[in-house]
Amino acid sequence: MSEKQQLLLVDDEPGIRESVQAYLEDNEAWKVTVASNAEEAWQTIEAKIPDLIISDIMMPEVNGYEFLAKIREDPRYRSIPVVFLTARGMTSDRIQGYESGCDAYLSKPFDPEELEAIVKNLLSKTKVNAGGGDSSVELEKIAKELVEIKAKLDDKIGGSGGIAVTPPPIKIDLTPREQSVLDLVAKGLMNKEIARELQTSVRNVEKYVSRLFGKTGTNSRTELVRFALQHGLTQ
Repeated sequence: MSEKQQLLLVDDEPGIRESVQAYLEDNEAWKVTVASNAEEAWQTIEAKIPDLIISDIMMPEVNGYEFLAKIREDPRYRSIPVVFLTARGMTSDRIQGYESGCDAYLSKPFDPEELEAIVKNLLSKTKVNAGGGDSSVELEKIAKELVEIKAKLDDKIGGSGGIAVTPPPIKIDLTPREQSVLDLVAKGLMNKEIARELQTSVRNVEKYVSRLFGKTGTNSRTELVRFALQHGLTQ
């Protein structure tokens, strides 16, 4: 039996913690740990890195935005998907949430089935956490793989063996913005860093990365870069 995926639920309302934890743990693939505030949640993350975080925004002392900013600023944790679960449902609140780097935003009261669907979707897309890997080293692992891919292709093209690489006859039309995002992904940048580089929102970057996955038939950033290098879509 495979190891359960670890979810962290952060909310200062005991009723929400208990009901959401009970509902999500009906899925036998998930283990839900709860925290009543951001400080407690941070201690939990440092003890065991979760595969996904569900956090309230309106919390005492440290709010959800500040908590998320701390996560995104730490290389060990910045790739963890974060879902905001909050009573603040105005459009401006959702925009602030996405611009701060959350992966999904669900307003209270919410349908638990929708939350479950969001969690499933994010976990399936977050390949860096697949196989029970420790996300504290995943960014380094991805960067190392990208360097190795580039080195192997460089050896084939200009190495002593003189082996020529003939890309398969695949034509993929990318928009200028998609190309820019692809080039930055190939450099090992994460979504928040790409958003800062291109002066756009993290949400927009996520959309472009998703489109790139669809156009190239890949499912992870490593697969995307490998495909792009093999077919001459980026340098």
